[in-house]
Amino acid sequence: MNTLNTETPVAKPFRRTGDPVELTSESPLHPRRKSRRIMVGPVPVGGGAPISVQSMTNTLTADVPATLQQIAELTAAGCDIVRVAVPSQDDADALPEICRKSPIPVIADIHFQSKYVFQAIDAGCAAVRVNPGNIRKFDQVGPDICKAATDAGISLRIGVNAGSLDKDLYARYGGPTPEALVASALKEAHMFEDVGFHDFKISVKHHDVITMVQTYRLLASKGDWPLHLGVTEAGPQWQGTIKSCLAFGALLAEGIGDTIRVSLSAPPVEEVKVGCKLLEYMGLRPRKFDIISCPSCGRAQVDVIQLASAVTEGLKNITAPIRVAVMGCIVNGPGEAREADLGVASGNGKGQIFIKGKVIKTVPEDQIVDTLLEIANDMAAKMEAEGKVPEGATGPVVVPIQHPGR
Repeated sequence: MNTLNTETPVAKPFRRTGDPVELTSESPLHPRRKSRRIMVGPVPVGGGAPISVQSMTNTLTADVPATLQQIAELTAAGCDIVRVAVPSQDDADALPEICRKSPIPVIADIHFQSKYVFQAIDAGCAAVRVNPGNIRKFDQVGPDICKAATDAGISLRIGVNAGSLDKDLYARYGGPTPEALVASALKEAHMFEDVGFHDFKISVKHHDVITMVQTYRLLASKGDWPLHLGVTEAGPQWQGTIKSCLAFGALLAEGIGDTIRVSLSAPPVEEVKVGCKLLEYMGLRPRKFDIISCPSCGRAQVDVIQLASAVTEGLKNITAPIRVAVMGCIVNGPGEAREADLGVASGNGKGQIFIKGKVIKTVPEDQIVDTLLEIANDMAAKMEAEGKVPEGATGPVVVPIQHPGR
């Protein structure tokens, strides 16, 4: 097994995937696809393990302090596994210290230079991502990589991307089609398995949602490898979030997928927030803090958008698993959010504050935000004192609720 250098103690131990309430990760929509289990450090991937959330640092890996700082931020946001880029010798040289001090497992992302794969293994990385399509002479060095990984007790990821597809396969299939991407993945998977190496997961990423979903469906039917889901080059934050949620939602609803990485042209922490919330809303992680709010309509007698934004901002550091509802009118407000722990229905210059659908007080409009924040913070503090805040809990996301009849 991989042994981390403990010369310098880490600030906290590895955050293992899940706690007693997350020992299984079955979708309420479809049974999970049966896959073999591998380990990325202490984090299990596949074999029914809870679906883990990954991200990748965007710092210069050779800048160890900056990279470790970003890893700490990702960990705080709920990230289970982090990947770092290793395009240069300086980056490879930085890996031992990063692996030693990181609070979560580190995966080295290797392209072109196979020598960095061996350095990453020696450095104590929990796994290595290799893209066979652009590793020089991969057919020759692949068996040596497998042996080194076996000796170190670590896992690998075969990362197939539309942009780096083998030229022969590209020509044979007429482009990065699902069949071409799966053929590439199968070729490398069989090469690993032929030398007795089975501790690997596979990703077959594409920027197009439909192609990506078709590719993973096809690959899932070919074997029991754990699958890393990703929409590559998904785009800016709003666009990439939509594309990732569509693709991941379709696959996870079918039981396909063992670990995910939301790829956004945005700070990496935002990737983790989206990934964690996506799993929550799919029923694959326990619900944590959440805000529901209605869209603005002609019945609204308050600026719902401003009100929801103010509440979200005021509660951005709350992680206790409470649900806060912000409703713009009193017609359907309490009824629509009766399952909320705390909420407000606004109208006529006032706000009815309710808990579990029961109105507890009415306050002037200019006191709505302060009242909600005070009660929510009291609720959160009580839950924290009682040990009811899940490890790795995340902050609020606004979820629009449609009025009946709209």
